[in-house]
Amino acid sequence: MQKYEKLEKIGEGTYGTVFKAKNRETLEIVALKRVRLDDDDEGVPSSALREICLLKELKHKNVVRLHDVVHSERKLTLVFEYCDQDLKKYFDACNGEIDPDVVKSFMCQLLRGIAFCHSNNVLHRDLKPQNLLINKNGELKLGDFGLARAFGFPVRFYSAEVVTLWYRPPDVLFGAKMYSTSIDMWSAGCIFAELANAGRPLFPGNDDDDQLKRIFKLLGTPTEETWPNMALLPNYRPFPMYHVSTTWQQVVPKLNSKGRDLLQKLLVCFPPNRLSAEDSLQHPYFSDVNPSMK
Repeated sequence: MQKYEKLEKIGEGTYGTVFKAKNRETLEIVALKRVRLDDDDEGVPSSALREICLLKELKHKNVVRLHDVVHSERKLTLVFEYCDQDLKKYFDACNGEIDPDVVKSFMCQLLRGIAFCHSNNVLHRDLKPQNLLINKNGELKLGDFGLARAFGFPVRFYSAEVVTLWYRPPDVLFGAKMYSTSIDMWSAGCIFAELANAGRPLFPGNDDDDQLKRIFKLLGTPTEETWPNMALLPNYRPFPMYHVSTTWQQVVPKLNSKGRDLLQKLLVCFPPNRLSAEDSLQHPYFSDVNPSMK
């Protein structure tokens, strides 16, 4: 750790502490994520191991870069590329106004990062503004892979205890343990609406029931026709039949018609019908984005 000079503390969470630091040899600014190692624990937390294993494989400009891992008896330190802020902090500073071109740029970069992860058989499973990092050049990067999992065939059962509530899809809210890339696409849709509304969350629920109610009030309560075998999900319970009464123009007034069309294709209750990241990047909403950006 002598290689790094700590400059300031920039975050704290259940995992440990994040510092801004400088590499004494290269003078590069980095972020140090200190992971606490409990005496009574089995050593390194599984979330940290998972993050290290996955990020060593995932090299993409829209995925945060893991430079180094420093392990001592009491501490594990992950050395990341430094980003000035996360999307949540960006929202807090934007005073309710984000340029439509910035919304499009951030959404395109988010989808590029997701598409890369999915093409490498990785589910992020915790996409939210706090886990999307932005550097001073306006580049957006997926961060915090502590809940991420590799997926493949045969299809495995996963935990339903994933994704922060406001960004959790209805299938997982109903306890689905078999899911795939569609889990991240729902979160991407929620983030897209939040970008379009300059930081106002789309479904700020208080618990699973309230979350589902908010979703169904906007999208309409799904039926066996629109969502086959929904009633077989582990935590399924019937909800009142809400009928769509709000237009998407009311929901995201600053988003153009192409953007609203893309949003609707992401926020679909039946998981197989959600648009993939790869297909989302080909949507007409991005037709004026430089192809090299995609």
